[in-house]
Amino acid sequence: MKKMVYWGLLIVFLPAMVFAQEKVEAPVWNVGDKWVFTGNGNIEVIKADQSGYILKFSEGKCIFESQGCKTILFEKSTLNRMNILDGDKNKKYGEGLSKILDFPLNEGKQWKTGYSSIEPGPLKVPVFYDYSETYRILGWEDITVQAGKFKVLGLEYRRKIIGSPASWSSVGEEIINQYWYSPDVKYFVKCKYDKDWMKGNKEIFDWELTSFQLRK
Repeated sequence: MKKMVYWGLLIVFLPAMVFAQEKVEAPVWNVGDKWVFTGNGNIEVIKADQSGYILKFSEGKCIFESQGCKTILFEKSTLNRMNILDGDKNKKYGEGLSKILDFPLNEGKQWKTGYSSIEPGPLKVPVFYDYSETYRILGWEDITVQAGKFKVLGLEYRRKIIGSPASWSSVGEEIINQYWYSPDVKYFVKCKYDKDWMKGNKEIFDWELTSFQLRK
């Protein structure tokens, strides 16, 4: 009897255990793949070849995610951000979120990156900042957004100011954002920003997927 109970429980929980341990490989993006978010913003794949994928970010939405770049080249195997494209100009990507997607993904995975930037400070005086970025996969869950219900991997993103020569800068200041990635959608379906950080950034707001199209 005990053996029957044991095997019964194993049958119930084994699929969940396997799914939780499963590694999610980088999706294949195709030209025309498009994701539309609240705020009338969208991201679209405009080129796909051996060099990687080129994605175009719309203006006025996903401001933080695009890091001010309209067109970005992503590496195929990891979906790390490789280059920024501006017309005929092509330069190495050196902004934040360079590895917000770092395939393969699995529950418990953690990784780090860092970057430097010059940003306007008080009185519009340019200030130099050094940032550290930490990413952590939290695990699987079911989530419902305007585009539907999906099984997703939750991702925690932490960005901390680790250096600046300006006396008024907030060295040590940290923001914590959350993202949810869906293998079925091949992109994030939702983002929730740090509430304290959003207070001073009115153009930044939480978003979720409203619709998407995936080409074959």
